[in-house]
Amino acid sequence: MTIKEFSKLCGCNPQTLRYYDRENLLKPVKVDEWSGYRFYDEEQAITFVKIKNLQKAGFSIEEISGLLNKDDAEIYYAFEIKIAEEEKRLQEIKNIQKTYQTEITNMKNKIEALHKSIKESMEAYSPVEEFGIDQKDYNEMVKSLDDLFERMLEAEDYSKYELVDYSDENRKMEEQKFQECLADPCLEYVFERHGWKNVKDFYNEIPELLNGEEYFFLFKLEAEKVNNTAFANILLGIMCMKNQDKKMSLKCNVIYSDDGDNHFWLLKSRN
Repeated sequence: MTIKEFSKLCGCNPQTLRYYDRENLLKPVKVDEWSGYRFYDEEQAITFVKIKNLQKAGFSIEEISGLLNKDDAEIYYAFEIKIAEEEKRLQEIKNIQKTYQTEITNMKNKIEALHKSIKESMEAYSPVEEFGIDQKDYNEMVKSLDDLFERMLEAEDYSKYELVDYSDENRKMEEQKFQECLADPCLEYVFERHGWKNVKDFYNEIPELLNGEEYFFLFKLEAEKVNNTAFANILLGIMCMKNQDKKMSLKCNVIYSDDGDNHFWLLKSRN
């Protein structure tokens, strides 16, 4: 029986049979060495029915391959297991549906609270001595921050944002992440400066940032200087203003210095 005749018997198209052949599920009994034509036996239609039904039930190719040589009782039991898995998954989806709106509301509340906290921190912070920028530029940064949070709330897409908690109980975690970043072999050192008084002392020495790259700004600051939220956002704001014509990923982490001096590292992801 040719592939055309066999496909008509099975109620499928020849492309389906060729696919089953490639996946070693249903091989033709003969392939003409000259023409490449495939030939099948009528009895193979039973195997086709098994494959089709197992596939429709959501079994993977690997699972189907393992079941084809099993008897009907074992295949029926496999269906029972699949049904139980699907029922469990359906219940999980129902549970997600019930909690969806609550989680969205909670996330919006977290973002609004974070926005308020960052803005208050920045408004209470003077950037002149540390960064050497004037009040006009600083006000522009605060406005950009407001615009960012507004876009986040309008889009309701929070997957790309990480809400960092700088509370005391999370400080050790942040310090661990900081050290892991410094030791990460996937990151390369671009620039570093130690023992400085203010960022403006070396800011102009930082190498030009390249388009399309991912950068990490890491600071260890003496205790009296640390305002993690304001410091990090001002630094990133300055870099964004300076490189507004480029698309890049910028991340900043600030922790307390362990030796009383100020330290800075600029790292970049290796291509």
